[in-house]
Amino acid sequence: MALLEVRDLSVVFARKGEPPVTAVDGISFDVEPGRTVGLVGESGCGKSVTSLAIMGLLPTSGAEVSGSVRFDGTDLLSLSARELEQRRGSDLGMVFQDPLTSLNPVVSIGLQVSEVIERHRGLPRKEAMPEAEDLLRRVGIPDPRRRLKEYPHQLSGGMRQRALIAMALACKPRLLIADEPTTALDVTIQAQILRLLSDLVAETDTALIMITHDLGVVAGLCDEVNVLYAGRVVERAERHELFARPRHPYTSGLLASIPRLDAPRGQRLSPIKGSVSDNIPWDAGCAFCPRCPNALDVCDQQTPDVSIDVGARLLRCHNPMREAQTPVEAP
Repeated sequence: MALLEVRDLSVVFARKGEPPVTAVDGISFDVEPGRTVGLVGESGCGKSVTSLAIMGLLPTSGAEVSGSVRFDGTDLLSLSARELEQRRGSDLGMVFQDPLTSLNPVVSIGLQVSEVIERHRGLPRKEAMPEAEDLLRRVGIPDPRRRLKEYPHQLSGGMRQRALIAMALACKPRLLIADEPTTALDVTIQAQILRLLSDLVAETDTALIMITHDLGVVAGLCDEVNVLYAGRVVERAERHELFARPRHPYTSGLLASIPRLDAPRGQRLSPIKGSVSDNIPWDAGCAFCPRCPNALDVCDQQTPDVSIDVGARLLRCHNPMREAQTPVEAP
C-alpha cells in the first residue's frame, strides 16, 4: 500500500499585472514504505515546488494549490497550519537543497538538531542533546560531541548536509523528501550522502522522494523515476527500464547529455537544444515541442494523451523514441 498518494497536484502562482504561472500542472504519483521515488528534470520543471506543496511550505498568499496529497489516508492539503506543523518533523522530514542557507548561521548545530527533538518529542534539552550527538554520529559526522558546539560556517559542505539529514531524521519520519541533497558537493561526498540515504531507507523502511537533475543519482538510488517537464510527468518507469529503453525524447536527451566513461575518445555530448523556458502551454500542445527532435505537426496543435504500458510505465508523447535507441545500463 502506498504511504503517500499524490493526485492531480497543481500549483499556480499569481503575478501582479501579469498572467498567472502554472509551476505544477496535474502531477500524480505514489510512494510506498521502503521505496525511493525520483523526480527528475531540469531547473524550472516543478520538482522543488512539488515538494514544498507536499510539505505545506508554499506561501499562503499568491500560490493556489489544488489536487490531493494523501499521507496514510489523510489529505495534507486539508490540514490547518497548526496540524501541518505537528506532521512536519514527526511524520514528514525534508532535506533542503542548500545547507548553508537552510541552517541558522547564529545557532549552534547542537541546538538546531536538539530543537526538533524538544519540539516534537517533548524532551528537555538535557535529554535531547545526547540524542542529537547520537544522530550526528549516525550520519557519519566525526567527533560529534565537539560538532554540537560549532556553527554552520565551521563545518564543511558535506558535514552541513549530514547535519540537515540528522535534523530531518530526528523524530524518525515515515516520509523523507531530499531536494537536491548532493548539489555543490564533490563526487566523493556525493557518494557518501547517497549511501547514507540508501542505508536509512533500508534500515527504517522510510519512504524517500529524491529530487534531482542528476540522472547518475537516480541510477544508483531510485526504484521508480518520474521525469518532469513544464510541470507535468512526461515519463514514468522503473529505474532499469527507464535507462535501458527511454521512450520520451526528453528522457532520451537527458541520458544522451551525460558523460560516459565508455564513450569513444573525442565524442561530443548531445545537449538538448534551447532552454526550459522554450515551451508552449500544455493545453495547446506538447510543452517540449519547440526543443524536440522528434516533433510532428500534431505536437504543437494537440496535447498528447497519457498512455500506460506494461509495468505501469507512463508516457506522454505523440512520437516516442524507438525502443532500441539510446540504451543505457543502470546499476
